[in-house]
Amino acid sequence: MDRIVRLASQRAVVIFSTSSCCMCHAIKAFFHDQGVNYAAHELDEDPQGRDMEMTLARLLGRSTPVPVVFIGGKLVGSTDRVMSLHLSGKLTPMLREAGAKWL
Repeated sequence: MDRIVRLASQRAVVIFSTSSCCMCHAIKAFFHDQGVNYAAHELDEDPQGRDMEMTLARLLGRSTPVPVVFIGGKLVGSTDRVMSLHLSGKLTPMLREAGAKWL
């Protein structure tokens, strides 16, 4: 858990994903299309990735945790939560408050 918290706090927007996950690709493309500079941590390429994936699954209460988005070091959730925030107009203010850098 400490490593997740540390990594999630390194940038304004952090995405934990796996390189072969289509929803992970979609959320990264979404943030890119929004012009947001994010950090992505590919759990399948990390020696501790499986442990982090299990921890994220427990945090979200899901069996398939990725993608998981943190904004401003705070857990936002997966794709559905990000899209809900976007559609309600709450995502951009959240990104600005977190100090997200735009491309």
